[in-house]
Amino acid sequence: MNVMRKLLNEFWGAIGFVERDFALVKRYLGWEVYWLIYSAVAGITIALIGVTTGDKELVLFLVVGAIVWGFLSLLFEFVSETVAWEMWEGTLELTFMAPIKRITMLLGNTLFAVIYGLIRSALILAAMALFFSINLGGANLLTAVVVLVVSSLAFIGLGLPAAVLPILNREKGVQASHIFQAGLLLVSGVYYPIDTLPGWLRPISVISPATYTLRSMRAAIMEGATLADVAGDLAIIALIAAVSIPLGMLIFSVGERWAKWKGKLKIEG
Repeated sequence: MNVMRKLLNEFWGAIGFVERDFALVKRYLGWEVYWLIYSAVAGITIALIGVTTGDKELVLFLVVGAIVWGFLSLLFEFVSETVAWEMWEGTLELTFMAPIKRITMLLGNTLFAVIYGLIRSALILAAMALFFSINLGGANLLTAVVVLVVSSLAFIGLGLPAAVLPILNREKGVQASHIFQAGLLLVSGVYYPIDTLPGWLRPISVISPATYTLRSMRAAIMEGATLADVAGDLAIIALIAAVSIPLGMLIFSVGERWAKWKGKLKIEG
């Protein structure tokens, strides 16, 4: 009973962070609308490259790539910039010294990111489908949602080590995390097939969860693939998540302890 009570308390603690993050979205709603429009326009701009070729399949290929990468990069940024946001809001020291488990804080922030990212991706997909007159009648949206949710776990694991970088270096920590993000964009086949990469880069794409996410999402949207059809890719993504999340938490915990020892949590001074 005590274990269940503790788990329930941690769950409601995580929900508290979800509520806080949605409150911040409401607070900056104008900016959220602005970035939603910006993301939709950026995706449309990329897909227009396919329109110039007259290849409708290429247009859909680029549309899916833009939406999936938008979701995954948003999730990565939410996780990797968790500490940075606390710094900007002036709540870093209070949050890290509060009697709440770090996994609870991170779980709440990432749960919000998944919900927010799914809503945002659905809106952008609808906008792009209208703009390009894309018929999504043959798409398997259930498979697409499951693939995104499972993939979010892997990207959470990848984002955790990056989340500690702003503590180590307040000035350049956030920018450093973008380097890793750019590397994933390069090797994962977001806007071009993996075969396009130079031979020496292709093996790196094998360890990127985005590679399998994009392949499965394109199969679901463009070919109507079922969960059974993409089960192999889902298993690989889940394996990457199973390795990256505990390792990411370990790195984050080490970084947090170092920051407390060095007094890096203090905002002023």
